[in-house]
Amino acid sequence: MRPGTRVTDTMLALLGRDGAGSALALLPAAVGTWCVTLGTGWWILGGALWAVALALGLGSLRHLVHVARVRGRYPPPGRMVDVGGHRMHVVAEGESGPRPTVVWMPGGHAGGYAMHRLHSLARCRMRSVLVDRPGTGWSDLGPFPRTTAGEAVELLTALERAGEKAPYVFVGHSFGGLLMANAARRRPDLVAGLVLLDPTPPDAVAFGPALPGMRRAPRDQAVLALRHLFGLHPLADRKGTPASDDPARILATIELRPKANCAAASILRELTPGGITRDGWHTAVHDGELGALPLLLVAPRDLTGGDALFDAVDDPQERARLRHFFLTVRERFLTTSSNARRIYTPEGTGHDFPDVVPEFVVRVVDSLLDQCEAGTRKT
Repeated sequence: MRPGTRVTDTMLALLGRDGAGSALALLPAAVGTWCVTLGTGWWILGGALWAVALALGLGSLRHLVHVARVRGRYPPPGRMVDVGGHRMHVVAEGESGPRPTVVWMPGGHAGGYAMHRLHSLARCRMRSVLVDRPGTGWSDLGPFPRTTAGEAVELLTALERAGEKAPYVFVGHSFGGLLMANAARRRPDLVAGLVLLDPTPPDAVAFGPALPGMRRAPRDQAVLALRHLFGLHPLADRKGTPASDDPARILATIELRPKANCAAASILRELTPGGITRDGWHTAVHDGELGALPLLLVAPRDLTGGDALFDAVDDPQERARLRHFFLTVRERFLTTSSNARRIYTPEGTGHDFPDVVPEFVVRVVDSLLDQCEAGTRKT
């Protein structure tokens, strides 16, 4: 690990603690006190620093009150399991029966509740599990750096310690798809099948065009962590509105904490050219590495929703090359298994199709479970 990376992760680990804002507020207070001791000419600067310290301290107090309110209103709905010095949150519902257990993983670095709509549709048909990555949802922050390879191991450990029984069908969307493929590569003996919902292809990061949004993502998450530390976020559910019935709003409220932003800032560095060069060997899943594992690649037929990226390119030839690249690069996941199959999403859907057509996604997963069950009966 490069020294700069180590320093960044140390800072993120410190900023990810809810009480870090109070500690940081002491710095201008201490400097202000020192200025006052220097004499009359320094009193104005000292007073200004004390005012800054007071503002930071009050902001930190606001954040800590928010955290206490959220903890009281939204206790963990699932189990907290130890995965080696930190805890992960696991929600499991539905009957397992003879079919594999389904484990869902959302995109970005969101908590498991981001896929609650799929989970709520699936739990009446199958054993359905949501897991919060460290730093997200109700899970603890966990150690740094955050990496896909490390989180794959943590996921497998959390499932085992929560008492969930293999085999599993792993379902992952976008960046979560890359995580699930990584977990399947590490423990193929525990996995009956893999459903990748428009997964993030490492080739797009390594060889694709520079995407300013992805390059800025780690920095933007670090800025959000500082804002949350000092109470610069809305006081969610101030009037006691029925957000407890809305999983999406619950997750948004729970994750107004620096731990979520700092964990994301760390792991999203993988999705930069430098990050994928540094971590790609441990992150990517290469041709044939999943053997004959049943794999469904579910993604749109076209690039619906991505027009802004291509409209920014003036050269028509280059624009056509970009479209071809992004349409074909995700197909590389089909080469990871000799038993892979491509499924197109309904016409008009884009990358966010799991939120738009959840019933379609659950039907696809259900069909793979039927396939796994039929294979088990034959053997």
